[in-house]
Amino acid sequence: MKMRSKKRIVSLLGYFVFILTVAAIITVAIFVYKAAYRRFDGNDGILAVIMLLTVLFLAFVCVLIDGIRRKVMVNRPVNKILEATERITAGDFTVRLETEHPYGRYNEFDCIIDNLNRMTAELSKTEVLRTDFVSNVSHELKTPLAIIQNYSAAIQSDSLDRETQKKYASILVSTSKRLSELVTNILKLNRLENQEIKTEKKLVRLDEMLTDAVLQFEDKIEEKNLELDCDFEEISIVSDPNYLEIVWNNLISNAVKFTEEGGKVSVCLKRENGRAIVKVADTGCGMSKETGEHIFDQFYQGDTSHAQEGNGLGLALVKKVMDILGGEISVESEVGKGSTFIVRLREEQ
Repeated sequence: MKMRSKKRIVSLLGYFVFILTVAAIITVAIFVYKAAYRRFDGNDGILAVIMLLTVLFLAFVCVLIDGIRRKVMVNRPVNKILEATERITAGDFTVRLETEHPYGRYNEFDCIIDNLNRMTAELSKTEVLRTDFVSNVSHELKTPLAIIQNYSAAIQSDSLDRETQKKYASILVSTSKRLSELVTNILKLNRLENQEIKTEKKLVRLDEMLTDAVLQFEDKIEEKNLELDCDFEEISIVSDPNYLEIVWNNLISNAVKFTEEGGKVSVCLKRENGRAIVKVADTGCGMSKETGEHIFDQFYQGDTSHAQEGNGLGLALVKKVMDILGGEISVESEVGKGSTFIVRLREEQ
């Protein structure tokens, strides 16, 4: 508000100076006319020439003053901004410009420069993220592709026994599946970030959806002899079931994946203060506070040993879905004691 008030004051001062300038020109012209009239009274030709020369001189002075004003106040900042935009267009996001006036006395050009500096700072961050994303994707693709290439070559050997061939074939299937999931997640994340997927909200029974999601992992739960604890209240919300499916599948999958054999996985649905609260907990390896702060970043994997398969995109997808649906997700975890992911959704969206 203060900035706008100061801009209005500066604008009014500009109009006032313009009015004074016009008034001064008219005053000078009248003064010259009176002086010439006394000297050349009755000689209209000379009087007209004198007034013409006076007007031309005053016009020249005005043009000169305006030219200097334009060069200093308009052309210089405009050229500086144009040069900066050309560098940005060429891919240089390190461009930063100095404002002509200190903060609080900004004119329009200073505001443009300030906005340009903010834009280039954001573009610089985006470029770093893009570079990291491409680097991470390349790294994640290389590993399964190398496995597929090596085992495909090995399986063609005539010296391999039947059992080894089956083992290699199983590795190829699981690796190709992992590669397919990586590509699918990348495409989903890209579409979500570019908002190419439109939400189709409708009434959803969360308890039924969570039951179906848990049942998809029934075989893996039994295979690892995990204790499963489900406690669902009957809650309906208006949301997009396709988006929510991404959330439940990733959270339950991670809980099962990172829980050791004989451990426990809990899925809870409660209503609190007009919100549906979903908690997915496990007694797995847990994570440190530092890991928890980055767990929703793209390609971030808390398990640096890569003992568990993954590509660090699942929770990034979950976070993006929550942002789109207007929900919240957080994590509570302790190393060696497991993790609890908490999803909060408004019942009316």
